[in-house]
Amino acid sequence: MSSIVTDRGIVHYETFGHGKPVILLHCWLGSWSYWLSTMENLGDKFKTYALDFWGFGDSAKHGSFSVEEYVEMVAQFMERMGLERAPVMGHSMGGTVSLSLALAHPNRVSRVAIIGSPIVGSGLDLLLKLAGNRQIARFLYKFPKAFAYGVRLASPFYARDWRTWYQMFEKDLSSTTMESFSASIRDLRHTDLRPRLHELRIPAMGVYGCKDNIVDPKQGEILRKRVTNAILHYFDGSAHFPMLDETERFHRVVREFLN
Repeated sequence: MSSIVTDRGIVHYETFGHGKPVILLHCWLGSWSYWLSTMENLGDKFKTYALDFWGFGDSAKHGSFSVEEYVEMVAQFMERMGLERAPVMGHSMGGTVSLSLALAHPNRVSRVAIIGSPIVGSGLDLLLKLAGNRQIARFLYKFPKAFAYGVRLASPFYARDWRTWYQMFEKDLSSTTMESFSASIRDLRHTDLRPRLHELRIPAMGVYGCKDNIVDPKQGEILRKRVTNAILHYFDGSAHFPMLDETERFHRVVREFLN
């Protein structure tokens, strides 16, 4: 387990492979482990860095948990690690952070890929919007077993290999604080990157599962319309987790994009 100390807390990360650097950012209620198979697949040509956001995984559990704060977290990580410029790829909330990083620090990001990510917060599922309410978040944390059981019942709608996904979810939920649970999704709900997307001058790719019940896959059309020459892939057999649902195809399009 590796970590660095920033001025706002510890950032845990894992790295794998050799070659050009690639930064991987996880989803809400997730951790670096969502990227494990992707790291192994890219390891022959790329050195991947998968981070835990503050409030999740093994990173610091205190502070602010907003998209803006996470952007600065990744920027500090790159500076401390001596990564002058690299591709950045993110899933769901991690993709929103990736796009925001490319806009805020264009000198840091050489290309950006988003997977099932909201570009506008209104694209989130209603249940995720409700999770941003502090009172609802406190209620869910008061009855964690009931919340986890409810998610388990719904998990076949979120991922084709729902058993694997639910095991990851259950583990990551235990490492998530109530404040990061609520504050991060609340800030994501009010995010709107549309006004600045035209500023992107780097290669961009979006991957969306057609069966996604967490983020509206039509968010990909925003990327296509507002970013010049953006590449967009729709995975017919995937829900919110294309890297789990259609792993081989996902790795293929990622390698093509990075190469």
